[in-house]
Amino acid sequence: MSYHSKQEKEEFTEKMRKRTKQFAIDVIHFCDTLPPTQACRTISFQLIKAATSTGANYRASCRARSKAEFYSKISITVEEADESEYWLEVIEGSKILCDRNELKRLLTEVGEILKIVSTARKNSSAPPAPQ
Repeated sequence: MSYHSKQEKEEFTEKMRKRTKQFAIDVIHFCDTLPPTQACRTISFQLIKAATSTGANYRASCRARSKAEFYSKISITVEEADESEYWLEVIEGSKILCDRNELKRLLTEVGEILKIVSTARKNSSAPPAPQ
């Protein structure tokens, strides 16, 4: 994605900050609707950790003080979004009783977030390896 101005980049960044935070909030609410089984408690714990970390690390990447720091934080964001997708897929595959429409929506949302942050990582140059 190319930006025509610094303002467009800032607007996109702010939109993504809000989007990743809303994803975390939506995951928290979704997990609160899952059955109170040991498996669901464990999955919910892991999913909430990953979803909230996605937003927190995206936010940290926006405040990076160097290209190397940005690359590091955006890489963590990619990992956490991917883990969020994994736990949602586990819920889907295990046929846990839940709102299937919301599950599908969350899977779509995390897939889109993952594409965006993966592209951001790819487009930023990887820091040189330590010598």
